[in-house]
Amino acid sequence: FFGSPNAVQIISNTLIVSIYSLVVSFPFPIILALIINYVKNLKFKKFAQTVTYMPYFISVVVLVAMMNLFFSPSSGFVNTIIEAAGGQAQYFMGESRFFRHMYVWSGVWQSMGYSSIIYIAALSGVSPELHESARIDGANVMQRILHIDIPTIMPTMVILLIMALGNVMNVGYEKVLLMQSDLNQDVSQVISTYVYEIGIKTGQQSFGTAVGLFNNVINFIILIAANTTAKKVFGSGLW
Repeated sequence: FFGSPNAVQIISNTLIVSIYSLVVSFPFPIILALIINYVKNLKFKKFAQTVTYMPYFISVVVLVAMMNLFFSPSSGFVNTIIEAAGGQAQYFMGESRFFRHMYVWSGVWQSMGYSSIIYIAALSGVSPELHESARIDGANVMQRILHIDIPTIMPTMVILLIMALGNVMNVGYEKVLLMQSDLNQDVSQVISTYVYEIGIKTGQQSFGTAVGLFNNVINFIILIAANTTAKKVFGSGLW
């Protein structure tokens, strides 16, 4: 695998997409959970929760089909808005420079609401007396978030971050394959799609298994390192 001419590119593509996705997608569920937690209208709160986690149940095939429809250069409403504003239509689903952004931000939209559920559950365990005392002392909403809510959910955040780091080399091949084209192959070819092509299409199962094993070993090493660091810095970890 390391002797192949595109090994470095495949590994770098995997790392860039995965780290980009982790950096962008990790804070959004926390922010959403904090916002929903401070909504006072119970009906609107339930409505917002339902609307935000519904995209999670859309299959990857349907999601990519929606993206092709919405971002079509000829009939997509996104390009229609761009052209109406005086801009030029873009081939979002085909050009290499848009692939990573389309992959990551569509994932954020799909998983943000569902991922926020665990943080909402953690925030529900915060004692109302803490907030009442903070309000009496003159603390505003931001100060209550920084000094009450975030310290309460910090152990949950640390555990979920460790688990996310343990999967940093795993980029789901289904969505990448559906978004992949000859035009964006230089940035969309990741380890999982390479294993699929080598193991399934060309029938080199042993070679594909070896590459997949290498991928999992790297994930395991990162998981151990992340857990050790978290225990030293935050005092908590997976074990």
